[in-house]
Amino acid sequence: MELAELRIFRTVVNEGGVTRAAERLHRVQSNVTTRIRQLEEKLGTELFVREGKRLRLTPSGQVLLGFADRLLALADEAGSAVLDRRPRGTFRLGAMESTAAVRLPEPLSRFHQLYPQVALELRIGNPEVLSRAILAGELDAALVAEPIAQAQFERVAVFTEEPVIVSVAGRDLTELASSCVLVFEHGCPHRKRLERWYAGQGVIPERVIELGSYHAMLGCVLAGMGIALLPESVLPTVPETKRLKVHRLPRGENRYETLLIWRKGANSPNIGALREVLARNRKPRA
Repeated sequence: MELAELRIFRTVVNEGGVTRAAERLHRVQSNVTTRIRQLEEKLGTELFVREGKRLRLTPSGQVLLGFADRLLALADEAGSAVLDRRPRGTFRLGAMESTAAVRLPEPLSRFHQLYPQVALELRIGNPEVLSRAILAGELDAALVAEPIAQAQFERVAVFTEEPVIVSVAGRDLTELASSCVLVFEHGCPHRKRLERWYAGQGVIPERVIELGSYHAMLGCVLAGMGIALLPESVLPTVPETKRLKVHRLPRGENRYETLLIWRKGANSPNIGALREVLARNRKPRA
């Protein structure tokens, strides 16, 4: 059934006949009559008992009227929702592990307070995984570290991070670096940055251990297993940071932007609302 057929059917019922329904719908009477007969043929049952010029609903017509009211109301609601520029519905957001743990709790709490009608879903991943998810239609937006492909995404910078190398205090950095490096999976921008640092130092670690969280990584660093690179903003969230030694990266490698990205041409009220909330937390780059 088509919505247009249901609207004609309901108008005939509400107006009490074809003549007044045609006037209301700005159609000729023969067109309204034809559409009603086509609907009856499609359903395989009569919808009206014809008593001269008067039409009375059959039991099947009564049943259809109830569904027509509900379907047309839902269609009207859907149309209004599409045109409504207020944030609403499900918002699928991706973020890197460090961003979700350190940067997002406060702004997402404010987002929920301002837009309780938005159901926020959060997925954790590295920039490559999250970017692919946006292009596949699985995410609406994501927070990722630069750089990111310019051709496929719109973006806005929301956080400035300083990546640092950390080791346990009292141990030689060169010795620890050559023995073991603690990293995330391939695709992690911090791993790539640390790999560039190793290339510049001319050092090759004996072991590479992949871990799934910064807390686990820092626990291994504190145990003297090796070194790691992570955003400095993560350190205050971990106990025993006084036992860590922080090593600064050279200029040009010691800053990066976390970007809010979304597919080009796919901006939405939900993304706009999140941008506004994150902008309030934005601090100027040092």
